[in-house]
Amino acid sequence: MKPSGTPKDQVQGEGDYVSARKYDKEQAAFASHPDEVARKAKEAEAALDGPEGEALERARKEAAKGHPRKDSNTR
Repeated sequence: MKPSGTPKDQVQGEGDYVSARKYDKEQAAFASHPDEVARKAKEAEAALDGPEGEALERARKEAAKGHPRKDSNTR
């Protein structure tokens, strides 16, 4: 239950609009710098090809499975 007096567009919790707007703004700012995007892509490629590559691939596969629910009756 949201506290009284909280503006609807600033709901925190599952409907966290403030954080969603901040994330969208930061992602748009990052994407507007193609040189930075390219540099980060090269860093990621180097990490995948380096000593931590196997661990990163395991983590990617685990994340692709989704998060199992602790209680299957909870929605």
